Amino acid sequence: MSLRLLDCYTHVSYGGCHDRWRGTNTPDGQRAVNQPAQADPGAEARRLFGLRDEPTDALGGQADAVAAACHAMAVRFHRGGRLVVFGAGGPSADAQHVAVEFVHPVIVGKRALPAFSLTADVATVTGIAERDGIAAIFAHQLRYLASPDDIALGISSDGESPSVLAGLETARELGLLTVALVGGDGSAASKAADHVLVAGSSDPRVVKEMHVTLYHVLWELVHVFFEQPGILGPGVVT
Repeated sequence: MSLRLLDCYTHVSYGGCHDRWRGTNTPDGQRAVNQPAQADPGAEARRLFGLRDEPTDALGGQADAVAAACHAMAVRFHRGGRLVVFGAGGPSADAQHVAVEFVHPVIVGKRALPAFSLTADVATVTGIAERDGIAAIFAHQLRYLASPDDIALGISSDGESPSVLAGLETARELGLLTVALVGGDGSAASKAADHVLVAGSSDPRVVKEMHVTLYHVLWELVHVFFEQPGILGPGVVT
């Protein structure tokens, strides 16, 4: 990479290559390059970390709600229920991430628990979307794949995904425990889910980071409840 391109590439993060290389005419007609003010990468990094402070603190403020959701999930697992996870767009990948965390725990010695994602079967998802519309992709699968003892976990970056909300509503009608991980203010999801956990940011990148933390905490606390004899009912499933 040439020095010209390297300087241009570096400057993109702090104002754009086009502005950096805009010149002015000198008295002799030659093009002179404007010299930019020196950027402070450290200050920019601190600003970006600062954007995460308030959402992270707010997440900690939901500790009781998180614990309640985890206990309810553990009770369903104890009764033989499964975790059914879904999300559209970026959260579809989170749904698969959550499922594998429960089925194949990264921590050696932790109990594997039954879980699957509704986003993994492309043929089914696209078939439903073509015939019934995108909003039906999870609701339809839940009607035929889920049972009342199961747990439905819906993930939405803005809290307003039609397919996720429809899935949660259908799951609740079928008797499943419903848990929503959302961004925004959580108001739409609160009408469809028993437990709503909110990543309080309008920035989808921050919401994503908070959701990853949330579902790792969900996994961990579910196992904490399993390790307390009698707390989920007579005996503990093995």
